[in-house]
Amino acid sequence: MIYDLIIIGGGSAGITAGIYAARQKMKTLLLTKSFGGQMVHKSVDIENYPGFDKISSLELIQRFENQLKSKEIEIQTDKVLSLTKDDYFNISTESGKEYQSKAVIIATGAEHRRLNVKGEKEFLGKGISYCTTCDGPLFSNKKVVVIGGGEAGFETAVFLSKYASEIIILEHSNLSKASKEIQDKAFELGIKLITNAEVKEIKGSNFVEEVLYNNESIKADGVFIQIGYIPDASFAKDLVDINERGEILINFETLETKTPGLFAAGDINVGKVKQIITACGEGAQAAMYAYNYLIKEYGNN
Repeated sequence: MIYDLIIIGGGSAGITAGIYAARQKMKTLLLTKSFGGQMVHKSVDIENYPGFDKISSLELIQRFENQLKSKEIEIQTDKVLSLTKDDYFNISTESGKEYQSKAVIIATGAEHRRLNVKGEKEFLGKGISYCTTCDGPLFSNKKVVVIGGGEAGFETAVFLSKYASEIIILEHSNLSKASKEIQDKAFELGIKLITNAEVKEIKGSNFVEEVLYNNESIKADGVFIQIGYIPDASFAKDLVDINERGEILINFETLETKTPGLFAAGDINVGKVKQIITACGEGAQAAMYAYNYLIKEYGNN
């Protein structure tokens, strides 16, 4: 079978692209390792998504997923290993399956950035976590360090305040880039911020016990690392141009890459605004331009 469109990714951009592709009655396959993308790891209620004064990230992504699954598109849980093109786009996956399509939207988002210090790998799952909503409840009445003082770091700290007895944020620069609103909320909750803190090592025996930074240390029962994300488009490296951050270069009007019929939506591309609502908008935009591409190249068949 040759699909009209294959969407790679099940986050905000990929799901929205799927919904719009279904509206245009394209023969569509959505491939994703899992649903939710970064929304699964969001740690506070979302208060800037139109239509909701406040909604949890998990509830919002569940609504997205339910809406997508009510549409007439095929969904497969799998990881894409390679994307090439000859007459059609060719996709191979981790499970050994092969797919072909006339157009493709890459909406794979980004993976958590690693701190790359001693102890990070050793204590992953033993006190170190990148997923606040997954692991936050495990630290009830514990002392926790959040590494990263940006928006995600402060959101993580606010979420953890439901559980942890003490929370300290370590930020490597001399000030936080988080919004004033989330900072005020954190400080009202008694969360502490230490700036100019360069983390050197995370120590412990069987579990995290201590975080070393600069020439000082903090006793801690848990560490949540929130220092940003790294996009991964390596599976499509021969079909796209990538900048120094690993983001895919696109035509900002159409979201098309250098390869005709191949589009990139959401955090995987070079767009500056990394928000749920912009990812949704780009998913819709990419689907509509993919449809236009199909009409132009293949007619109405």
